[in-house]
Amino acid sequence: MARRLSRRFQVTLVGEGVLVGLAGGAVVTLYRIALSHAEGLLRSVTGALSGGWVGPLCWLVALAAMMLVVGRLVSWEPATSGSGIPQVDAEVVDRMDAPWHRVIPAKFVEGTLLALSGLSLGREGPSVQLGGMSGKAVSRALGRKRGEERLLVTCGAAAGMSAAFHAPFTGVLFALEEIHKEFTAPLIISVMSSAIASDLLVSQVLGVQPVMALAFSRDLPHPDYALVVVLGVLCGLLGAAHNRGMFALQDLFGRIRSHLPYARLAVPFALAGIVAFTWPELMCGGDAVLEEVLATSHPGIVALLTLLAGKYVFTSVCFGSGAPGGTLFPLVVMGALVGGAFAAGCTELVGLRQWYFSNFVALGVAGLFSGVVRAPVTAVVLVFELTGSLDALLSVSIVSIIAYVTSSLTRTDAFYEHLLANLLNTTTADPDVSGLGGRKALESVRVGAGSRLEGMLVRDVPWPDGMRVVTVERAGEELLPSGDTRLEALDDLLVIVGSDAADDALLKLRVMAAQRVGG
Repeated sequence: MARRLSRRFQVTLVGEGVLVGLAGGAVVTLYRIALSHAEGLLRSVTGALSGGWVGPLCWLVALAAMMLVVGRLVSWEPATSGSGIPQVDAEVVDRMDAPWHRVIPAKFVEGTLLALSGLSLGREGPSVQLGGMSGKAVSRALGRKRGEERLLVTCGAAAGMSAAFHAPFTGVLFALEEIHKEFTAPLIISVMSSAIASDLLVSQVLGVQPVMALAFSRDLPHPDYALVVVLGVLCGLLGAAHNRGMFALQDLFGRIRSHLPYARLAVPFALAGIVAFTWPELMCGGDAVLEEVLATSHPGIVALLTLLAGKYVFTSVCFGSGAPGGTLFPLVVMGALVGGAFAAGCTELVGLRQWYFSNFVALGVAGLFSGVVRAPVTAVVLVFELTGSLDALLSVSIVSIIAYVTSSLTRTDAFYEHLLANLLNTTTADPDVSGLGGRKALESVRVGAGSRLEGMLVRDVPWPDGMRVVTVERAGEELLPSGDTRLEALDDLLVIVGSDAADDALLKLRVMAAQRVGG
């Protein structure tokens, strides 16, 4: 524990965070350049081939070839399937040990080919995984132990998100709120160092402009904050619907059991071939959609809702297939469409003034992000960095909190927590492993100094019903607990709990683990 808490170790961790930021930032910068060229080439080629049937047919043949390459790479390194964020989550909780030297080149090539193919997937998830694996590479080069390596993976995830969105504080909050789920001063400082170093490198190469520039025209009048509350509820409900739809399509694709992964990938690649010549705005992450929304002074609600439906269906099919791409950028685009459609509707129904349209576009981004990912603080910081304005802070905070609460009340799983559970095979009953039935969730609880749990043997702890302890992290080292393991202050307990009773069980355990001050 001395190593974990010493000042020298904290300073060393900051320096290592800078190294990880530079490494992760370099990889993601190259990745963004490759994606940009691939998307430009895609639009040039499909534009030239449009008209007649020979051109589209040739493009379908090219798509089939790219699908075979992507499928072969996923078969070669399965850890690259999907967005990559659940894999980083699994690394941080020490439930996965992916080979970084295979993941980085495979994910890089896969993402580039998917962008060239036009699938509706984002760069952020892969960027987080590329950054996390860069952190792992730095850890291995420095000869660090597994506990410290997981901290550097978190730093790398922050660097990847920072470089992808050109938003360093979003990277910090996402890594802490969504991935590591712990806020300590040494960790925050090292993650900040990594994210800032990454952003500095990206800025030198790609410039200082944000990936997307949202605007916040002026402060809303206080009576219009009622509309912000309504939008928050709407975003929470749509966030829950988004997750349920995505999960259902994943389950549907999961029924395909032969000729994997090609049989699953064939569906989105074929759909991408159709979209390229019928509705090209939907291709890739959604830059074209966002530009269209922001450039139109009076967009119609029907047009916005049509784009929203099309983008959601295309993204869901692409992601549900297990294609190695993310959903965060499409999610941001869909949030902008939700906010824009809401503002257009309010303009017609209650006379909302047109110049507030851009405000609600930004609010929609924050609300849907919070409703889907359940990371409201990250949502607020993301919109702050994309708008560059603190004027939006109050309304963005309101919409994010309300969306978070509303989505939680629907009893729908948070997006990445569900994907992590699927990855770790904890959504199905396995009595030999956990002794629990039904759906499971992984949670982390820290033993506070002077708490009821401090000094207790694992077998003597009155564990809440439906809960089992998986690992105990102590001083950066992982312990596999037995009944004779004695818990100590600052131990981090990774527990698995049936989601039906998760809230009550976790509350009971956290009460027992809470630090006591005084007598």
